Amino acid sequence: MAVTGAARGVGQALAVQLAESPLIDRVVAIDDHRGDAARVTWRVADVRDPTLAARLAGVDVVVHADMDTSAVTEPRQRRALNVRGAQTVLTAAAAERVGRVVLVTSAMVYGARPDNPVPLPEDAPLLADADGSVAGDLLEVEEIARRSRRVNPGTAVTVVRPAGLVGDGVDTLLTRHFEAPRLLAVRGCAPRWQFCHVDDLVSALELAAVGDVTGDFAVGCDGSLAQDEVEELSGLKSIELPARLTFGTAQRLHRLGVTPAQAAELRYMVYPWVVDCAALRAAGWRPTYDNASALTALLAARAGRHAVAGRRIARKDAALTAAGAAGTAAAVLGTAAIVRRARRKGTSLPTRFRDTLVG
Repeated sequence: MAVTGAARGVGQALAVQLAESPLIDRVVAIDDHRGDAARVTWRVADVRDPTLAARLAGVDVVVHADMDTSAVTEPRQRRALNVRGAQTVLTAAAAERVGRVVLVTSAMVYGARPDNPVPLPEDAPLLADADGSVAGDLLEVEEIARRSRRVNPGTAVTVVRPAGLVGDGVDTLLTRHFEAPRLLAVRGCAPRWQFCHVDDLVSALELAAVGDVTGDFAVGCDGSLAQDEVEELSGLKSIELPARLTFGTAQRLHRLGVTPAQAAELRYMVYPWVVDCAALRAAGWRPTYDNASALTALLAARAGRHAVAGRRIARKDAALTAAGAAGTAAAVLGTAAIVRRARRKGTSLPTRFRDTLVG
């Protein structure tokens, strides 16, 4: 069995767990550099390299965990890894007659919408925007998986869709949302929060790797938290803004390079995308974390960090932001005025503003 991305993050955690499993004879760890996982066979390779097939010799299952959902990776670079990497892994696996490939995407592919049912069934349509966002990348990965099933029926493809991921080393727009002084809410919408701890994702991937769960399925904590529950647990308050102001201004600021988040990505912070993990439940799987304990782990990991609209900022600037804005609201209410003034004058953003953006 092989695991890609085995030198870090989810891939590393999975490689370590599989190496200790009595059900697995051997674990081949694949990454572009050697990691710390012990009791595995390391094969150094870039998952985008067309010669990857040679690294899969003797492998019967591949778990492709080398996916980038970072809040800071340049979008073209991220897409090159996510989309080209998945395509290369599936092609190489078919060439080596690998029996099963497990792909890790996200429940983000369902899309975040104000009228989404709570929870979404696993066979719900994938309604994420096909754009340059993280969700857009993963939507394309899932399309590649569907094509691979048709073209290479000898290689079964399983797609695992975690809810909002939290845990060691996870740094996404969702986790940075909780580094803001306040939470963003859209007027007239009742958000629901569902998380997936890395430990639970790893246990679900182990079941997929040995074939106990197949097809396309979701993984996450049972149920969801309402906004007031999140506020009580986190000690954070929310600020409510009209949808048009929030998304329209956020997209303009993204085009100017002020914020890393596209407007479409902010939907995942304010609209529900809670999933039903029916396939895992039927296999006897249960998460070890509930939403409250997963949120607690997220809040512990954010200690000392401050972000606005997904952009890390200095502590002194976070204190000023807390006085009148939250998350994207800070960009909407404060940054927008600065940007508009700079554009009218035909100048760049003031140095004092640019210098506050540190991540």
